[in-house]
Amino acid sequence: MIFSLTVIPPLLLSLYYADGEAIHFALSFLLIHITGLLLWLPARGKIGDFRRRDGFIIVTLFWVVLSLLSAIPFMIGPHLSFIDAFFEAVSGFTTTGATVIVGLDTLPPSVLYYRGQLQWLGGMGLIVLAVAIMPMLGIGGAQLYRAEAPGPMKEEKLKPRLAETARSLWVIYVGLTIACALGYWVAGMSMFDAIVHSYTTVSTGGFSTHDASLGYFNSVAIELIAIVFMLAGGINFAVHYRAATSLSLRSYWRDEEVRSFLLFIGGALVVISLMLWLLEEYGDFHEAITNSLFEIVSVITSTGFGTADFSTWPGFLPLLLIFISFIGGCGGSTAGGLKVSRVLLVIKQGGHEIDLLIHPHAVKPLRIGGHVLAPRVSQAIWGFFSVYILVFALFTLLMMATGLDQVSAFSAVATCINNLGPGLGEVAVTFVSVSTSGKFISVLAMLLGRLEIFTVLVILAPAFWRD
Repeated sequence: MIFSLTVIPPLLLSLYYADGEAIHFALSFLLIHITGLLLWLPARGKIGDFRRRDGFIIVTLFWVVLSLLSAIPFMIGPHLSFIDAFFEAVSGFTTTGATVIVGLDTLPPSVLYYRGQLQWLGGMGLIVLAVAIMPMLGIGGAQLYRAEAPGPMKEEKLKPRLAETARSLWVIYVGLTIACALGYWVAGMSMFDAIVHSYTTVSTGGFSTHDASLGYFNSVAIELIAIVFMLAGGINFAVHYRAATSLSLRSYWRDEEVRSFLLFIGGALVVISLMLWLLEEYGDFHEAITNSLFEIVSVITSTGFGTADFSTWPGFLPLLLIFISFIGGCGGSTAGGLKVSRVLLVIKQGGHEIDLLIHPHAVKPLRIGGHVLAPRVSQAIWGFFSVYILVFALFTLLMMATGLDQVSAFSAVATCINNLGPGLGEVAVTFVSVSTSGKFISVLAMLLGRLEIFTVLVILAPAFWRD
């Protein structure tokens, strides 16, 4: 019922612009609110703390049910089919940014705003907001936060009380959004475009109000602002909190995961910009650097904005960028992918195994950021990595079975499970041509990627349902 209130801003915007969508949003509000009311009435007055299994079930249902409800305005307004509306809603809510809509420049402003707002809400995760509200209702939320929080370090809290942690995250999130919107506006965007793009930049979602994405504005200033705030969205919000409370930027460089994240971007920039210059894709080296930096940051933070179509870049560069999306942002960020901390640990563990071959009796614990990692964390990350690869391979085969070629199928699954957006081949720009079954598989991949696979798979295990 609370979620139905999120339809009111686009409804009011529709009245302001007189774009004819107000009645559609009003009807959507009623349908979503009544659905919530029917679900709430049988359970009203029953208050109690969540068990571990309740957290996983509620988080999974939250994302599935709210995505289904979010599809209603797309079906009533732009008259998308159910699967297309569901795809667009899940893509927005999971901040993937893939789309089945062509002709964004001609869409009503209220619909464009609604798409951007969906990504903003999904960016931090409605569950984290729920964690902040539930204590007021007498309901604890620790299990919800554990199931929803992105990254391997799910027990990390900014403050002793979980509700205070969630509220701190949202204060930072809203602050970054406001700063981003002001930056875009000063750089030349209209207030409407600035607000919508700030939603989709900080959430690392990538929906735009124009088919040409940020390339529509042809502005270096706008691109630089986007790079700064995409990076902000891809960095652990706990680090943002430490930097804000200490009033020092050193907190970013002191964090090993953030440092590795920035160094990797720097290394990728050197390789890709040099290749673009040597292969004469751009006329001068400066242009190669600016386009490379934007696309690298957009891809690694899983935002998906574009100023150039990287799928047309020469040589191995398009595939390299897709591989970069697997790394993703930092744990505790709005970005998708495996997360830098997991990749860093896998690399360190590989080096550790080589050391043990040379010095079999050496005792050298794994460390990240000066902290010794418990064997359980290492096992969990290796387990996640293994399941991630298996799920990716299975979904790629399924997408090929729907009729996509190997490159399109591979990139479609990569872009969905990493919550990136643009892919290669047939899905380089949109998923319009993908079959109904292919779109359904893509929806599953987006949800699995957003909830980091285990949150969904755990409820499929028979042991989970036994008392």
